[in-house]
Amino acid sequence: MQFHARFVAVSCPRLPLVSPSFLRPNQGRFLLAWFLLACSDAAPPPQGIGTSGTGGSDLHSKGGASNTGGSGPVGAGGASGAGGGSIAGQAGVVGTGGHPSGQGGSSGTEGGGAAGSAGQSLITTFRVHYPTKPGQTITIRGDAGGLSWSTGLPMELAGSNLWIFSTHMVLHDVEWKPMLNDTTWARGPNYLAQAGSTVDVYPHFQVTSGVVGIYKEKFSSKYLAEKRDIWAYLPPTYLENTEARFPVLYMHDGQNLFDKALAFGGNEWKVDEAMDTAAESGEAREAVVIGVGNTSARIYEYTPTPDPEYTPSGGGDNYLMLLMEELKPLVDAELRTLPDPSNTALIGSSLGGLISSYGGVHHPEVFGLIGALSPSVWWDGKMLLGQVASIQGKELRALRVYVDSGDAGPSQDGLANTKLLADQYREVGYQDGVNFLYIVQAGATHSEVFWAQRFPTAAAFLLGPRPNSGSQPF
Repeated sequence: MQFHARFVAVSCPRLPLVSPSFLRPNQGRFLLAWFLLACSDAAPPPQGIGTSGTGGSDLHSKGGASNTGGSGPVGAGGASGAGGGSIAGQAGVVGTGGHPSGQGGSSGTEGGGAAGSAGQSLITTFRVHYPTKPGQTITIRGDAGGLSWSTGLPMELAGSNLWIFSTHMVLHDVEWKPMLNDTTWARGPNYLAQAGSTVDVYPHFQVTSGVVGIYKEKFSSKYLAEKRDIWAYLPPTYLENTEARFPVLYMHDGQNLFDKALAFGGNEWKVDEAMDTAAESGEAREAVVIGVGNTSARIYEYTPTPDPEYTPSGGGDNYLMLLMEELKPLVDAELRTLPDPSNTALIGSSLGGLISSYGGVHHPEVFGLIGALSPSVWWDGKMLLGQVASIQGKELRALRVYVDSGDAGPSQDGLANTKLLADQYREVGYQDGVNFLYIVQAGATHSEVFWAQRFPTAAAFLLGPRPNSGSQPF
């Protein structure tokens, strides 16, 4: 995206926006851009049987593309028609287990119990974590269990920023969505709940775009001599829902991720646009992105071993120490993150892909998600192949790995070497489509243009879809 030298905001007294004070303008480059959806009490378009919620407000972000995914739920066969049914155990049916931590989280099943004796009703509990303001309410709509898409039923405020609705009338999977003040739909796809389960969700209703800015300017390290800028992208739900916590993508070559004015060759990865799109579609979990700027010592910092043809080189371990020992602790302390390896990614291209793959081999206790786009497998006699081979038999390893390349240009984007790397990952036990994905993009060269095109696929595979999602709102 192109940064604007001003703040862009929408005045809305009901918008529970939390300003990320640590994000500040980078003097001489740009001011932080805010993109907020206008706050409206207008009722959503009526939802008919099988109709998608494509009506409603436009998506006021990134070129003004029309919103095809946000406001209304997908009609999933129509309302159940169970009007007038009592709502059993609406109060005090909260599951006894702990809250799942994280935006969306995983479906909790501790509250309802999945089994019961013959004739015993199962309690299905819907839990919405959201920081409402005084006078605001949360309602629920859905396609079964006494819910309908046309009329919202009130949820009960059961604690600080926790809204609960429980019913014994859900006999099968139900698609549902919360509404703010019974006027504004939660963004993204419908949610899905199984009969007898307890589902925790962390929705957002109004913000449709994340923000990008300088997180740390001229960041210094005891491990490396060069200072560097650190960028941060915060997703829409982060800005609106203070109850939610998020995965973090640590990405190299931070200059190339967000702004074409800074990117090599004027070609940015469009990471913020891709993450905003995924937030609307639910194709990937929302995540914080930390863009670590490169320096004049890029070859030294991104290479794990020295090569006499490239001097200096081989400082990759020091670079990884900067990320693990200096930067990540700050990010986890200052931002609402999920710090475990299953929610921490290391992603880069070319030499950045090399150091990402290497980092996943040696530090899976930190980086559980690895993205290597067009990795420089050729480095130092293809030393990376041996590094990956060393994983054989080890229980502690990266949880998910994404590798890709193109097949065009003078080097065919290292296709032959990257295929060897993919085969090596398979040899040590990674399974295609399970915890490993290898992509070859036809006609793609070694360029930011094509890494930008493949990044959404990499992010979706590593992060996985938004939890508890039902039909897509298209």
